[in-house]
Amino acid sequence: MNFKLLCGPTIFIVLALGLQSFFPMNASVALATTAWMGVWWVFRPVSITITAFLPIAVNAIFNIAPMPHIINPYFSEIVILLLGSDIISMTWAKTGLDKRLSLRALSYIGPSLKQQIFVWLVASTILSIFLPNVVVCGILIPIAVSMLRFVGESSIADSKLAVPILLAVAWGAGIGGFGSPLGGAANLVAINYIEETTGHEFMYFDWVLKFLPFLILIMLINFFVLCMLPTNGRQIQGSKEYFIEMYAKMGKMSKDESFSFWLFILATVLAFVRPLYASYLPGLKPAYVFFILGFVTFFAKASDGKPFLNWDKAQKDIMWGMMFLFSGGIALGKLMTDTKAVDYIAAMVSELPLTGGIETIFAFSIFSAFLTEISSNTAAASIAIPVVKSISQALSLNPAPFILLSIVSVNCAYALPLSIRAIPVSHGLSPESMFKYGLLLSGLTIAATTLFGWLAMQFWPWFAVL
Repeated sequence: MNFKLLCGPTIFIVLALGLQSFFPMNASVALATTAWMGVWWVFRPVSITITAFLPIAVNAIFNIAPMPHIINPYFSEIVILLLGSDIISMTWAKTGLDKRLSLRALSYIGPSLKQQIFVWLVASTILSIFLPNVVVCGILIPIAVSMLRFVGESSIADSKLAVPILLAVAWGAGIGGFGSPLGGAANLVAINYIEETTGHEFMYFDWVLKFLPFLILIMLINFFVLCMLPTNGRQIQGSKEYFIEMYAKMGKMSKDESFSFWLFILATVLAFVRPLYASYLPGLKPAYVFFILGFVTFFAKASDGKPFLNWDKAQKDIMWGMMFLFSGGIALGKLMTDTKAVDYIAAMVSELPLTGGIETIFAFSIFSAFLTEISSNTAAASIAIPVVKSISQALSLNPAPFILLSIVSVNCAYALPLSIRAIPVSHGLSPESMFKYGLLLSGLTIAATTLFGWLAMQFWPWFAVL
Protein backbone atom coordinates (compact mmCIF):
# COMPACT_ATOMS: atom_id res chain seq x y z
CA MET A 1 0.00 0.00 0.00
CA ASN A 2 0.97 3.63 -0.41
CA PHE A 3 3.56 4.71 2.19
CA LYS A 4 2.01 8.16 2.52
CA LEU A 5 -1.38 6.59 3.17
CA LEU A 6 -0.07 4.27 5.89
CA CYS A 7 2.07 6.94 7.51
CA GLY A 8 -0.94 8.69 9.09
CA PRO A 9 -2.57 5.72 10.87
CA THR A 10 0.85 4.35 11.83
CA ILE A 11 1.78 7.58 13.60
CA PHE A 12 -1.68 7.59 15.18
CA ILE A 13 -1.22 4.10 16.65
CA VAL A 14 2.32 4.78 17.87
CA LEU A 15 1.37 8.04 19.56
CA ALA A 16 -1.97 6.81 20.94
CA LEU A 17 -0.11 3.99 22.70
CA GLY A 18 3.15 5.76 23.47
CA LEU A 19 1.68 8.93 24.91
CA GLN A 20 -0.33 7.02 27.51
CA SER A 21 2.81 7.07 29.66
CA PHE A 22 2.34 10.84 29.95
CA PHE A 23 -1.36 11.49 29.31
CA PRO A 24 -4.68 9.72 29.92
CA MET A 25 -5.98 7.56 27.09
CA ASN A 26 -8.51 10.10 25.79
CA ALA A 27 -5.92 12.87 25.59
CA SER A 28 -3.41 10.54 23.94
CA VAL A 29 -5.91 9.62 21.22
CA ALA A 30 -6.75 13.30 20.62
CA LEU A 31 -3.07 14.21 20.24
CA ALA A 32 -2.51 11.22 17.98
CA THR A 33 -5.46 12.32 15.82
CA THR A 34 -3.85 15.75 15.46
CA ALA A 35 -0.64 14.13 14.21
CA TRP A 36 -2.54 11.86 11.80
CA MET A 37 -4.46 14.75 10.29
CA GLY A 38 -1.32 16.88 10.04
CA VAL A 39 0.57 14.14 8.18
CA TRP A 40 -2.27 13.51 5.72
CA TRP A 41 -2.79 17.22 5.13
CA VAL A 42 0.87 17.62 4.22
CA PHE A 43 1.37 14.42 2.16
CA ARG A 44 -2.20 14.25 0.77
CA PRO A 45 -2.58 10.50 0.15
CA VAL A 46 -6.33 11.26 0.14
CA SER A 47 -8.26 14.48 -0.39
CA ILE A 48 -7.67 17.08 2.31
CA THR A 49 -11.44 17.23 2.70
CA ILE A 50 -11.59 13.51 3.53
CA THR A 51 -8.92 14.08 6.18
CA ALA A 52 -11.16 16.72 7.72
CA PHE A 53 -13.69 14.02 8.67
CA LEU A 54 -11.21 12.02 10.77
CA PRO A 55 -12.39 13.52 14.10
CA ILE A 56 -15.81 11.95 13.55
CA ALA A 57 -14.39 8.53 12.68
CA VAL A 58 -11.90 8.50 15.55
CA ASN A 59 -14.48 9.64 18.08
CA ALA A 60 -17.01 7.06 16.87
CA ILE A 61 -14.46 4.30 17.59
CA PHE A 62 -12.86 5.58 20.79
CA ASN A 63 -15.73 7.68 22.22
CA ILE A 64 -13.36 10.23 23.75
CA ALA A 65 -15.71 13.26 23.53
CA PRO A 66 -19.47 13.87 23.28
CA MET A 67 -20.28 13.20 19.63
CA PRO A 68 -22.56 16.26 19.22
CA HIS A 69 -19.55 18.44 20.08
CA ILE A 70 -17.65 16.87 17.17
CA ILE A 71 -20.49 16.80 14.65
CA ASN A 72 -21.89 20.29 15.24
CA PRO A 73 -18.92 22.15 13.71
CA TYR A 74 -19.69 20.59 10.31
CA PHE A 75 -22.72 22.82 9.97
CA SER A 76 -21.86 25.61 12.35
CA GLU A 77 -22.44 29.33 12.05
CA ILE A 78 -19.09 29.72 10.30
CA VAL A 79 -20.10 27.14 7.68
CA ILE A 80 -23.28 29.14 7.06
CA LEU A 81 -21.14 32.23 6.52
CA LEU A 82 -18.84 30.41 4.09
CA LEU A 83 -21.83 29.02 2.21
CA GLY A 84 -23.43 32.44 1.87
CA SER A 85 -20.24 34.19 0.75
CA ASP A 86 -19.51 31.39 -1.72
CA ILE A 87 -22.97 31.68 -3.28
CA ILE A 88 -22.65 35.45 -3.61
CA SER A 89 -19.23 35.14 -5.26
CA MET A 90 -20.64 32.57 -7.72
CA THR A 91 -22.65 35.35 -9.33
CA TRP A 92 -19.39 37.08 -10.24
CA ALA A 93 -18.57 34.53 -12.91
CA LYS A 94 -22.09 34.68 -14.36
CA THR A 95 -22.06 38.47 -14.63
CA GLY A 96 -18.37 39.01 -15.44
CA LEU A 97 -17.80 40.93 -12.22
CA ASP A 98 -14.82 38.70 -11.37
CA LYS A 99 -13.03 39.85 -14.54
CA ARG A 100 -13.87 43.50 -13.84
CA LEU A 101 -12.61 43.33 -10.25
CA SER A 102 -9.41 41.57 -11.37
CA LEU A 103 -8.68 44.14 -14.07
CA ARG A 104 -9.39 47.02 -11.73
CA ALA A 105 -7.06 45.60 -9.08
CA LEU A 106 -4.32 45.02 -11.66
CA SER A 107 -4.83 48.51 -13.08
CA TYR A 108 -4.29 50.10 -9.69
CA ILE A 109 -1.58 47.86 -8.31
CA GLY A 110 0.34 47.07 -11.48
CA PRO A 111 2.21 43.92 -12.44
CA SER A 112 4.96 44.04 -9.78
CA LEU A 113 4.70 40.92 -7.64
CA LYS A 114 6.05 42.74 -4.58
CA GLN A 115 3.39 45.40 -4.99
CA GLN A 116 0.73 42.72 -5.36
CA ILE A 117 1.92 40.91 -2.22
CA PHE A 118 2.11 44.14 -0.25
CA VAL A 119 -1.38 45.33 -1.22
CA TRP A 120 -3.07 41.97 -0.58
CA LEU A 121 -1.26 41.61 2.76
CA VAL A 122 -2.07 45.13 3.94
CA ALA A 123 -5.68 44.97 2.73
CA SER A 124 -6.40 41.68 4.50
CA THR A 125 -4.60 42.81 7.67
CA ILE A 126 -6.46 46.11 7.91
CA LEU A 127 -9.84 44.57 7.14
CA SER A 128 -9.40 41.84 9.75
CA ILE A 129 -8.74 44.49 12.40
CA PHE A 130 -12.43 45.36 12.12
CA LEU A 131 -14.06 42.29 10.56
CA PRO A 132 -13.98 38.59 11.48
CA ASN A 133 -10.98 37.05 9.73
CA VAL A 134 -13.15 34.38 8.11
CA VAL A 135 -15.21 37.13 6.49
CA VAL A 136 -12.05 38.81 5.19
CA CYS A 137 -10.74 35.57 3.71
CA GLY A 138 -14.15 34.74 2.26
CA ILE A 139 -14.20 38.13 0.53
CA LEU A 140 -10.62 38.48 -0.71
CA ILE A 141 -9.58 34.92 -1.63
CA PRO A 142 -12.16 34.57 -4.47
CA ILE A 143 -11.08 37.96 -5.86
CA ALA A 144 -7.42 36.96 -5.76
CA VAL A 145 -8.17 33.60 -7.41
CA SER A 146 -10.18 35.34 -10.14
CA MET A 147 -7.26 37.68 -10.81
CA LEU A 148 -4.77 34.81 -10.98
CA ARG A 149 -6.91 32.88 -13.42
CA PHE A 150 -7.41 35.97 -15.54
CA VAL A 151 -3.63 36.40 -15.96
CA GLY A 152 -3.27 32.78 -17.08
CA GLU A 153 -2.83 30.79 -13.85
CA SER A 154 -5.54 28.26 -14.71
CA SER A 155 -4.39 25.72 -12.11
CA ILE A 156 -3.99 27.31 -8.69
CA ALA A 157 -2.53 24.06 -7.35
CA ASP A 158 0.36 24.20 -9.84
CA SER A 159 0.86 27.95 -9.77
CA LYS A 160 3.93 29.30 -7.99
CA LEU A 161 2.52 32.78 -8.47
CA ALA A 162 -0.59 31.88 -6.46
CA VAL A 163 1.38 30.84 -3.36
CA PRO A 164 2.58 34.25 -2.09
CA ILE A 165 -0.63 36.06 -3.05
CA LEU A 166 -3.05 33.60 -1.41
CA LEU A 167 -0.80 33.24 1.62
CA ALA A 168 -0.65 37.03 1.89
CA VAL A 169 -4.44 37.12 2.21
CA ALA A 170 -4.71 34.22 4.68
CA TRP A 171 -1.77 35.24 6.85
CA GLY A 172 -2.75 38.92 6.79
CA ALA A 173 -6.30 38.09 7.86
CA GLY A 174 -4.86 36.10 10.76
CA ILE A 175 -2.39 38.64 12.14
CA GLY A 176 -4.80 41.55 11.73
CA GLY A 177 -6.98 39.92 14.37
CA PHE A 178 -4.98 41.36 17.26
CA GLY A 179 -4.99 44.88 15.80
CA SER A 180 -8.10 45.77 17.79
CA PRO A 181 -10.44 44.11 20.31
CA LEU A 182 -12.96 43.78 17.47
CA GLY A 183 -10.63 41.51 15.53
CA GLY A 184 -11.85 38.26 17.01
CA ALA A 185 -13.36 36.41 19.95
CA ALA A 186 -9.87 35.48 21.20
CA ASN A 187 -9.24 39.13 21.99
CA LEU A 188 -12.42 39.35 24.04
CA VAL A 189 -11.30 36.30 26.03
CA ALA A 190 -8.03 38.08 26.76
CA ILE A 191 -9.77 41.33 27.75
CA ASN A 192 -11.96 39.40 30.16
CA TYR A 193 -8.89 38.01 31.96
CA ILE A 194 -7.11 41.38 31.89
CA GLU A 195 -10.08 43.13 33.51
CA GLU A 196 -10.41 40.31 35.99
CA THR A 197 -6.75 40.73 36.89
CA THR A 198 -6.71 44.52 37.14
CA GLY A 199 -10.20 45.10 38.48
CA HIS A 200 -10.94 47.89 36.02
CA GLU A 201 -11.98 48.32 32.39
CA PHE A 202 -9.35 47.87 29.72
CA MET A 203 -9.88 50.64 27.18
CA TYR A 204 -9.94 49.69 23.49
CA PHE A 205 -7.78 52.74 22.72
CA ASP A 206 -5.03 51.37 24.98
CA TRP A 207 -5.25 48.05 23.15
CA VAL A 208 -4.53 49.64 19.79
CA LEU A 209 -1.60 51.69 21.10
CA LYS A 210 0.03 48.69 22.75
CA PHE A 211 -0.38 46.30 19.85
CA LEU A 212 0.22 48.56 16.86
CA PRO A 213 4.06 48.27 17.04
CA PHE A 214 3.80 44.47 17.22
CA LEU A 215 1.35 44.37 14.31
CA ILE A 216 3.62 46.48 12.11
CA LEU A 217 6.64 44.34 13.01
CA ILE A 218 4.90 41.05 12.29
CA MET A 219 3.36 42.36 9.08
CA LEU A 220 6.85 43.33 7.86
CA ILE A 221 8.15 39.85 8.71
CA ASN A 222 5.23 38.35 6.77
CA PHE A 223 6.02 40.58 3.82
CA PHE A 224 9.72 39.63 3.91
CA VAL A 225 8.96 35.89 3.90
CA LEU A 226 6.34 36.21 1.15
CA CYS A 227 8.75 38.14 -1.08
CA MET A 228 11.37 35.42 -0.64
CA LEU A 229 9.11 32.61 -1.88
CA PRO A 230 10.11 31.04 -5.21
CA THR A 231 7.98 32.12 -8.19
CA ASN A 232 8.25 31.97 -11.95
CA GLY A 233 9.10 35.67 -12.08
CA ARG A 234 8.97 38.92 -10.18
CA GLN A 235 6.10 40.30 -12.24
CA ILE A 236 2.61 39.24 -13.22
CA GLN A 237 2.55 38.83 -16.97
CA GLY A 238 1.16 41.88 -18.77
CA SER A 239 1.72 45.58 -18.24
CA LYS A 240 -0.26 48.05 -16.21
CA GLU A 241 -1.21 49.87 -19.43
CA TYR A 242 -2.55 46.63 -20.88
CA PHE A 243 -4.78 46.06 -17.85
CA ILE A 244 -6.03 49.66 -18.01
CA GLU A 245 -6.85 49.21 -21.70
CA MET A 246 -8.63 45.92 -21.08
CA TYR A 247 -10.66 47.47 -18.28
CA ALA A 248 -11.64 50.39 -20.51
CA LYS A 249 -12.89 47.96 -23.18
CA MET A 250 -15.32 46.45 -20.70
CA GLY A 251 -17.27 49.73 -20.69
CA LYS A 252 -19.75 50.62 -18.01
CA MET A 253 -20.80 48.10 -15.41
CA SER A 254 -23.90 46.19 -16.53
CA LYS A 255 -27.02 45.94 -14.39
CA ASP A 256 -26.23 42.31 -13.62
CA GLU A 257 -22.69 43.16 -12.57
CA SER A 258 -24.01 46.03 -10.50
CA PHE A 259 -26.46 43.75 -8.71
CA SER A 260 -23.71 41.23 -7.93
CA PHE A 261 -21.35 43.98 -6.77
CA TRP A 262 -23.82 45.76 -4.49
CA LEU A 263 -25.02 42.47 -3.04
CA PHE A 264 -21.43 41.79 -2.02
CA ILE A 265 -20.96 45.34 -0.70
CA LEU A 266 -24.22 45.18 1.27
CA ALA A 267 -23.21 41.92 2.96
CA THR A 268 -19.78 43.31 3.85
CA VAL A 269 -21.14 46.61 5.19
CA LEU A 270 -23.83 44.89 7.26
CA ALA A 271 -21.18 42.64 8.76
CA PHE A 272 -19.05 45.67 9.59
CA VAL A 273 -21.79 47.79 11.18
CA ARG A 274 -23.26 44.91 13.16
CA PRO A 275 -23.00 46.84 16.50
CA LEU A 276 -25.46 49.44 15.17
CA TYR A 277 -28.35 47.00 14.78
CA ALA A 278 -27.39 44.12 17.08
CA SER A 279 -29.82 45.20 19.80
CA TYR A 280 -32.72 45.35 17.31
CA LEU A 281 -31.86 42.20 15.35
CA PRO A 282 -29.82 40.06 17.74
CA GLY A 283 -30.06 36.99 15.53
CA LEU A 284 -28.85 38.68 12.35
CA LYS A 285 -25.16 37.93 12.72
CA PRO A 286 -22.76 38.29 9.75
CA ALA A 287 -23.10 34.60 8.91
CA TYR A 288 -26.84 34.94 8.38
CA VAL A 289 -26.48 38.23 6.51
CA PHE A 290 -24.31 36.49 3.91
CA PHE A 291 -26.61 33.48 3.85
CA ILE A 292 -29.79 35.52 3.33
CA LEU A 293 -28.26 37.66 0.59
CA GLY A 294 -26.89 34.54 -1.06
CA PHE A 295 -30.40 33.05 -0.87
CA VAL A 296 -31.69 36.09 -2.76
CA THR A 297 -29.68 35.11 -5.85
CA PHE A 298 -31.93 32.09 -6.42
CA PHE A 299 -35.00 34.19 -7.19
CA ALA A 300 -33.67 37.65 -8.17
CA LYS A 301 -33.97 37.90 -11.97
CA ALA A 302 -30.98 38.70 -14.17
CA SER A 303 -31.23 40.60 -17.47
CA ASP A 304 -32.01 37.35 -19.33
CA GLY A 305 -35.18 36.96 -17.25
CA LYS A 306 -33.81 33.97 -15.31
CA PRO A 307 -32.62 33.86 -11.68
CA PHE A 308 -28.96 34.62 -11.17
CA LEU A 309 -28.45 31.10 -9.83
CA ASN A 310 -30.31 27.82 -9.83
CA TRP A 311 -29.74 24.88 -7.54
CA ASP A 312 -28.47 22.50 -10.24
CA LYS A 313 -25.68 24.95 -11.02
CA ALA A 314 -25.04 25.95 -7.42
CA GLN A 315 -24.69 22.45 -5.99
CA LYS A 316 -21.97 21.68 -8.54
CA ASP A 317 -20.00 24.86 -7.93
CA ILE A 318 -20.39 25.41 -4.18
CA MET A 319 -17.07 24.69 -2.48
CA TRP A 320 -18.30 22.02 -0.13
CA GLY A 321 -14.73 20.90 0.50
CA MET A 322 -13.78 24.32 1.85
CA MET A 323 -16.58 24.20 4.40
CA PHE A 324 -15.79 20.68 5.58
CA LEU A 325 -12.06 21.42 5.74
CA PHE A 326 -12.74 24.45 7.91
CA SER A 327 -15.12 22.40 10.07
CA GLY A 328 -12.61 19.59 10.49
CA GLY A 329 -10.19 21.98 12.14
CA ILE A 330 -12.86 23.14 14.59
CA ALA A 331 -13.82 19.54 15.35
CA LEU A 332 -10.18 18.69 15.99
CA GLY A 333 -10.00 21.60 18.41
CA LYS A 334 -13.07 20.21 20.20
CA LEU A 335 -11.34 16.84 20.56
CA MET A 336 -8.31 18.55 22.07
CA THR A 337 -10.31 20.63 24.55
CA ASP A 338 -12.98 18.09 25.50
CA THR A 339 -10.36 15.42 26.27
CA LYS A 340 -8.33 18.03 28.20
CA ALA A 341 -5.29 17.21 26.06
CA VAL A 342 -4.43 20.91 25.96
CA ASP A 343 -4.77 21.15 29.74
CA TYR A 344 -2.14 18.46 30.18
CA ILE A 345 0.16 20.26 27.77
CA ALA A 346 -0.40 23.44 29.77
CA ALA A 347 0.51 21.59 32.97
CA MET A 348 3.78 20.48 31.37
CA VAL A 349 4.56 24.10 30.47
CA SER A 350 3.99 25.13 34.08
CA GLU A 351 6.72 22.67 35.16
CA LEU A 352 9.41 24.41 33.08
CA PRO A 353 12.14 26.32 34.97
CA LEU A 354 10.80 29.80 34.20
CA THR A 355 12.12 32.93 35.94
CA GLY A 356 10.22 35.72 34.21
CA GLY A 357 12.95 36.65 31.76
CA ILE A 358 13.24 36.23 28.01
CA GLU A 359 12.99 32.45 28.34
CA THR A 360 9.54 32.84 29.94
CA ILE A 361 8.30 34.99 27.05
CA PHE A 362 9.72 32.43 24.62
CA ALA A 363 7.98 29.52 26.35
CA PHE A 364 4.65 31.35 26.50
CA SER A 365 4.93 32.34 22.82
CA ILE A 366 5.62 28.79 21.67
CA PHE A 367 2.85 27.43 23.86
CA SER A 368 0.27 29.93 22.58
CA ALA A 369 1.32 29.56 18.93
CA PHE A 370 1.18 25.77 19.15
CA LEU A 371 -2.32 25.81 20.61
CA THR A 372 -3.67 28.07 17.89
CA GLU A 373 -2.06 25.92 15.16
CA ILE A 374 -3.97 22.83 16.28
CA SER A 375 -7.27 24.48 17.22
CA SER A 376 -8.70 27.99 16.79
CA ASN A 377 -7.32 31.22 18.19
CA THR A 378 -10.40 31.54 20.42
CA ALA A 379 -9.84 28.08 21.91
CA ALA A 380 -6.11 28.79 22.19
CA ALA A 381 -6.74 32.06 24.05
CA SER A 382 -9.22 30.36 26.38
CA ILE A 383 -6.51 27.87 27.37
CA ALA A 384 -3.29 29.88 27.10
CA ILE A 385 -4.30 33.12 28.83
CA PRO A 386 -5.32 31.60 32.19
CA VAL A 387 -2.20 29.39 32.16
CA VAL A 388 0.03 32.38 31.44
CA LYS A 389 -1.71 34.39 34.14
CA SER A 390 -1.42 31.68 36.80
CA ILE A 391 2.25 30.92 36.05
CA SER A 392 3.14 34.63 36.09
CA GLN A 393 1.42 35.14 39.43
CA ALA A 394 3.07 32.00 40.85
CA LEU A 395 6.43 33.56 39.94
CA SER A 396 5.34 36.85 41.63
CA LEU A 397 5.42 38.62 38.27
CA ASN A 398 3.09 41.19 36.76
CA PRO A 399 0.98 39.04 34.41
CA ALA A 400 -0.03 41.98 32.18
CA PRO A 401 2.85 41.98 29.65
CA PHE A 402 2.87 38.19 29.40
CA ILE A 403 -0.88 38.14 28.69
CA LEU A 404 -0.45 40.81 26.01
CA LEU A 405 2.37 38.90 24.30
CA SER A 406 0.36 35.69 24.40
CA ILE A 407 -2.46 37.48 22.56
CA VAL A 408 -0.01 38.23 19.76
CA SER A 409 0.96 34.56 19.52
CA VAL A 410 -2.58 33.18 19.50
CA ASN A 411 -3.26 35.34 16.45
CA CYS A 412 -0.18 34.16 14.56
CA ALA A 413 -0.74 30.68 13.10
CA TYR A 414 0.54 29.91 9.63
CA ALA A 415 1.32 26.24 8.98
CA LEU A 416 -1.69 23.88 9.06
CA PRO A 417 -4.82 24.29 6.87
CA LEU A 418 -7.06 24.88 9.85
CA SER A 419 -9.40 27.80 10.54
CA ILE A 420 -9.16 30.52 7.85
CA ARG A 421 -6.09 28.85 6.35
CA ALA A 422 -8.42 26.16 5.02
CA ILE A 423 -9.97 28.67 2.61
CA PRO A 424 -6.99 29.23 0.25
CA VAL A 425 -6.13 25.52 0.45
CA SER A 426 -9.65 24.61 -0.65
CA HIS A 427 -9.20 26.95 -3.63
CA GLY A 428 -6.18 24.92 -4.72
CA LEU A 429 -3.24 26.25 -2.70
CA SER A 430 -0.84 23.44 -1.86
CA PRO A 431 -0.98 22.53 1.86
CA GLU A 432 2.69 21.47 1.56
CA SER A 433 3.61 25.03 0.61
CA MET A 434 1.57 26.45 3.47
CA PHE A 435 3.15 24.04 5.94
CA LYS A 436 6.74 24.55 4.76
CA TYR A 437 6.68 28.32 4.59
CA GLY A 438 4.32 28.58 7.55
CA LEU A 439 6.78 26.77 9.83
CA LEU A 440 9.51 29.19 8.79
CA LEU A 441 7.27 32.18 9.44
CA SER A 442 6.12 30.75 12.77
CA GLY A 443 9.73 30.48 13.92
CA LEU A 444 10.52 34.04 12.86
CA THR A 445 7.33 35.40 14.45
CA ILE A 446 7.96 33.65 17.77
CA ALA A 447 11.56 34.91 17.81
CA ALA A 448 10.49 38.47 16.97
CA THR A 449 7.66 38.48 19.53
CA THR A 450 10.02 37.16 22.19
CA LEU A 451 12.80 39.67 21.52
CA PHE A 452 10.56 42.70 20.88
CA GLY A 453 8.38 41.80 23.85
CA TRP A 454 11.39 41.53 26.13
CA LEU A 455 12.68 44.90 24.93
CA ALA A 456 9.23 46.44 25.50
CA MET A 457 9.16 45.12 29.05
CA GLN A 458 12.65 46.52 29.71
CA PHE A 459 12.43 49.93 28.07
CA TRP A 460 8.73 50.69 27.63
CA PRO A 461 7.18 50.65 31.14
CA TRP A 462 3.80 51.82 29.82
CA PHE A 463 3.49 48.49 27.94
CA ALA A 464 2.97 46.65 31.22
CA VAL A 465 0.45 49.16 32.59
CA LEU A 466 -3.17 48.06 32.18
